[in-house]
Amino acid sequence: MTSQSPEKDYFVLYLTLAVIVAIGAILAVKLNENEKFAPIKQQLDEENRLMNIRVIRDYED
Repeated sequence: MTSQSPEKDYFVLYLTLAVIVAIGAILAVKLNENEKFAPIKQQLDEENRLMNIRVIRDYED
């Protein structure tokens, strides 16, 4: 009789690593996208601030 050691199934480990790598890649792209569009967002916020002028009328009773 030969002793055979059962071959371990690494499917779950590989799947977990693939998911972690995929999530890391998505987060890296998202952070890069936020950094890339930060100046544009800042400019839009500034334009909104400048255009947000309240007109106050004097009401005569």
